[in-house]
Amino acid sequence: MIIALRNTYCLAFKYNLLKVSRESLYFQFRGFLSRHLRRRKFGNYNLVMPAQVSPMRQVGKDIPTPSYYKTRIPSPSPSTPEIKTQEQIEGMRRSCKLAREVLDSLHNIIKVGMTTDELDVYVHDWVTSRGAYPSPLNYRGFPKSICTSVNNVVCHGIPDNRPLHDGDIVNVDITVYYQGYHGDCSAMFLVGEVDEKGKHLVRVTLQALDLAVSICRPGQVFSAIGNTIEKFVKENNLSVVPNYAGHGIGSYFHGPPDINHYANSLSGKMAAGMTFTIEPILSQGSPRMVILDDQWTSVTVDGSRTAQWEHTVLVTPTGVEVLTGPPYVFAQG
Repeated sequence: MIIALRNTYCLAFKYNLLKVSRESLYFQFRGFLSRHLRRRKFGNYNLVMPAQVSPMRQVGKDIPTPSYYKTRIPSPSPSTPEIKTQEQIEGMRRSCKLAREVLDSLHNIIKVGMTTDELDVYVHDWVTSRGAYPSPLNYRGFPKSICTSVNNVVCHGIPDNRPLHDGDIVNVDITVYYQGYHGDCSAMFLVGEVDEKGKHLVRVTLQALDLAVSICRPGQVFSAIGNTIEKFVKENNLSVVPNYAGHGIGSYFHGPPDINHYANSLSGKMAAGMTFTIEPILSQGSPRMVILDDQWTSVTVDGSRTAQWEHTVLVTPTGVEVLTGPPYVFAQG
């Protein structure tokens, strides 16, 4: 799950200055997008707006919970990137393995007509039945156990009662808190028959993630991740959404370092024992986005689709270990 917000391209601030509903403006713009832009340029798909959200689910008293379960506010994370002990690394491996298992299980159930709320119920029950906690639940007030971002939703989509349509692409972002550690990953799912432009977007995003992971090693600068991703993305005629970053992770959900997915020259180097997420979001069109009135859901301003894949990685003495990988199903899509 990604939280760090980059303000550079976010139009929400402009809309706030106008003192009107961002969601209302987007609804008005949606008709124009459908008629004049989406079908001509970005492919064949349905634009998505939030629908009805069911009440927040609870967990049993026997489930170990993170600090924010009741307060919404997480405990402070380390001030600098944490170098984990072998015991901590083993804890991360366990939580990341569990996150990957539940994410992979979704390939067997996602289908046309299913709602993202039903996906949330499935993951919530799957995770809690194994003695783990779904990390997004009540993190800074997020009302659900997973994030589901469909088509033009950039990230932090809240599961609701909208049925998935034939041709949708959907990102499911899953984090579990298990035996004291968070494991974080996300994947793209193709619903029914997806057009070639949609498949290209999803495929290139996965390739960008794999390239970024491949350069991680002790002594590597963090900025190399964003520089590698942006160069590759431009070669494939897509754009990086710069507003959100990867993050350090461990017993805390989000901490240093911030992992920028766009070209940058920020300082800081990787060291063995660090764990962090890499989770680029690519857009078919403009990287500009707006956050809707629920304060979580972000959507592209031009109605273009986005895609995202995510891994939690461990920097090892000789390179990198993908704690949440690999995804096996889409690679041939």
